[in-house]
Amino acid sequence: MHGPASSGWLLVALCAVTGASCLARMRSGAEEQRSAAGGEALMGFGMAAMAVPAAVFTPPSWAWPVYAAVFGAAGVHALWAARTGTHHLHHLVGAAAMVYMSLVMAGSPGHAHGQGGSGVPLLTGALLLYFAAYVLLAGVRLVPVAAVAGAGVRAGWGDRPELARACRLSMGIAMVAMLLTL
Repeated sequence: MHGPASSGWLLVALCAVTGASCLARMRSGAEEQRSAAGGEALMGFGMAAMAVPAAVFTPPSWAWPVYAAVFGAAGVHALWAARTGTHHLHHLVGAAAMVYMSLVMAGSPGHAHGQGGSGVPLLTGALLLYFAAYVLLAGVRLVPVAAVAGAGVRAGWGDRPELARACRLSMGIAMVAMLLTL
């Protein structure tokens, strides 16, 4: 992604910390939560890798198709999981957005992330609208969970709903930032 190096590093930090918290959530007792947390950890670390400023590291030309293949596989997994619950459709949209960004970066001049101005404006705009709406909705949903979480039975680290929602909120914010700098 392009833009100032300082904002790129902040995006890398946000995505890496989010990925790490998702790994911690994989300790949950519920299989469904572990699976979702694993996919979100992959997304967080993948976004962190894609957000590294171009002045520091320019991935080789083969890296972008590899990103597209990895997130394409994650999208297929999300599509398969969507038959048990529609909340997996958000993971599908996220994986599709990552595939799209990978393909745009692969097609940019010199395969360097940081050229900007590429991509399909209509698709980029649609993804921006989706993730902006998701961030607003996730933020609204997070407030009541945090207020109620302290009142009930103390859940394990991986089973805390506010942690899962905060993780998804921060990845949504990062996705908006990445799409804006595409």
